[in-house]
Amino acid sequence: MRILLTGSAGFIGFHLAKRLVADGHLVVGIDGMTPYYDVRLKRRRHEILARSNGFRAHEVMLEDRDALARAAEDCRPDIIIHLAAQAGVRYSLENPRAYVDTNLTGTFNLLEVAREYQPAHLLFASTSSVYGANTKIPFRETDAADHPLTLYAATKKAGEAMSHSYAHLWKVPTTCFRFFTVYGPWGRPDMALFRFVDAIEKGQPIDIYGEGRMRRDFTYVADLVEAICRLIPLSPREGEPLATATDTLSPAAPWRVVNIAGGNPVGLLDFVETVENALGRKAIRNMLPMQKGDVVETFADASLLQALSGFLPSVTVEEGVRAFVDWYRSDYQALLRGGTTGV
Repeated sequence: MRILLTGSAGFIGFHLAKRLVADGHLVVGIDGMTPYYDVRLKRRRHEILARSNGFRAHEVMLEDRDALARAAEDCRPDIIIHLAAQAGVRYSLENPRAYVDTNLTGTFNLLEVAREYQPAHLLFASTSSVYGANTKIPFRETDAADHPLTLYAATKKAGEAMSHSYAHLWKVPTTCFRFFTVYGPWGRPDMALFRFVDAIEKGQPIDIYGEGRMRRDFTYVADLVEAICRLIPLSPREGEPLATATDTLSPAAPWRVVNIAGGNPVGLLDFVETVENALGRKAIRNMLPMQKGDVVETFADASLLQALSGFLPSVTVEEGVRAFVDWYRSDYQALLRGGTTGV
């Protein structure tokens, strides 16, 4: 299949593109190479993907409608996977306009591409942050998600709503998936695992917000990729909900939303201890209060994912953290030194 993948130089997009190419698909990747974090990481990811003839890249901002249209013409996609976004809960407090430009305007432009090419399936990356002030645990896709706590969450919820309207108006089969704290090798430097490992290796203190009371439903990136790959052929069909699970299929469109997570939240202090064990070093802990926009716990009900795909994420935090530490000490350090990295 021909797959148009936005955010292909990002953490998740890189891993997904690599898997799709290995499975024999043609992947046309789109990434704006924004300087939100070290662009060297993004460029190295694309360099690794470019080793295959099954991958082509376009350096395009989603807000540039004409450039995006040209990239789509290069692919004429059978499948569209929209991962590109301005990410980060805390950064949305510093630079809110970036979220409006990328997550709203950029997503609108991408939906226009889907309207034109009518792919067999449009898959849109949302986030567990949309559950916001919801206190019902675990989070189920049918729960209300009407009280976002950050602009980031608000823009992703808006993206879900926009995609539903296009699915209704233009009959583009669409699945929105809500990610829960994805981590693993080639991760973003602003994410907790990366910051913890980097600081502990350098003998610097780590900031632990919420005095360590928080819990997160961590999802290893390879598990996430497996889930997405299983969902690709499962395009929603209007009027055909699952009979075996509480489905989110829209009554007015070929559209549904799915949590992707293992449903096993881990306490933040337990996570820090896992990082310490993997590194063989103790952290200097700087205990801090909750930050604006943070929630105490994320916990997914993943029963719909399992009913649809027959799959649940299973990589343990111990396994995933060890894989990240190995990557950090090998490929990432080589990248900083200006050397080559592996796959």
